[in-house]
Amino acid sequence: MELILLEDVRELGKRGQVVRVKPGFGRNFLLPQGKALPATAGNRAFFEQQRKKIDARHTREREAAAEIAAQLAAIKVTIPKRVSDKDTLYGSVSVLEIVAALAKKGIEVDKRRVDVGGGIKTAGEHKVTIDLHTEVVAEVTVEVVPEE
Repeated sequence: MELILLEDVRELGKRGQVVRVKPGFGRNFLLPQGKALPATAGNRAFFEQQRKKIDARHTREREAAAEIAAQLAAIKVTIPKRVSDKDTLYGSVSVLEIVAALAKKGIEVDKRRVDVGGGIKTAGEHKVTIDLHTEVVAEVTVEVVPEE
């Protein structure tokens, strides 16, 4: 039985792929769950139209993310924190502080997309990665300075 997947199915295929499955698996699981459509000529044509729209939207999102990544590469974020004598912080720099500092500079970023690695616990410059899109990752320089 040939089906068009409507969403990614683990160990079977990705969304939009035409796959061959056993009839029972298709009838009893994929079709009732809404994870696939029968691969008829009409469904294939409809899905191709949808794929073009999805690809166009994906391209627009990637281009917008690339523009934001270029802006982020040129920015240096400064965060004042209390620092001990040995340049270690009392606490650490949180993702929310980084997102707030970026917002002050006019760039909105989702906090779930920010990766600080093992955390920022010392004063100085640190690189923070931000996943803007599945294909676009930006790096921001975060400078932690002693609080006055």
